[in-house]
Amino acid sequence: MIWRWLRRGLALLVLCLLAWQGWYLGWVVWWKYFNPSTTSFMSLRLEELREKDPKAELNKQWVPYERISNHLKRAVVAAEDARFSAHEGFDWEGIQKALEKNQKKGRIVAGGSTISQQLAKNLFLSGSKTPWRKAQEALITLMLEAVLDKRRILEIYLNVVEWGDGLFGAEAAARHYYGVPAARLSAEQAARLAVLLPNPRRFGRLPDSPYLAARSQVILGRMSAAEIP
Repeated sequence: MIWRWLRRGLALLVLCLLAWQGWYLGWVVWWKYFNPSTTSFMSLRLEELREKDPKAELNKQWVPYERISNHLKRAVVAAEDARFSAHEGFDWEGIQKALEKNQKKGRIVAGGSTISQQLAKNLFLSGSKTPWRKAQEALITLMLEAVLDKRRILEIYLNVVEWGDGLFGAEAAARHYYGVPAARLSAEQAARLAVLLPNPRRFGRLPDSPYLAARSQVILGRMSAAEIP
């Protein structure tokens, strides 16, 4: 009798997990054809902003892929995920290099997350680093890569990624920092935006710092080799 109830309980748990994954998959399929109006990460940031100012709003504006400068696409790929066009969601070589660098430094100084992994986290998940969250991120990454092409993944990423405190997407970032639409960003401006991504709220306060200026020159030098969809 006990074993029967245990089997039923296990079967129910499996069904719940499958239904939960189906919910994620349903949204991924929806976003193949429709643009996300918000993300889990945006909601988290808006909640934080409204703790200080109840009337706070996010600065964001969706623009289609063709209205984003190719310079910015190449800069972001060069800075965040050089093998974006070649891998299937995970850059195993990049992960290995990040692990070796972190072991050498004795602390976490580098990550191996791809653009697809970052998008999975931004769309659905919290900022926690639990094993369950990382496993869920991996599953959603596989869904994104299976359902969406690389162009669509990069288009969504560039429109939802954080570029400053309450600042999301390429269009809002281009207008905030340079007073131009995302389509008109120069190579130098694109490189400077790309270097903000690892820590946009911190770096966004000092976009012209010597460190970011030097880092942007490195990215600028890599952009010509960056493949974009």
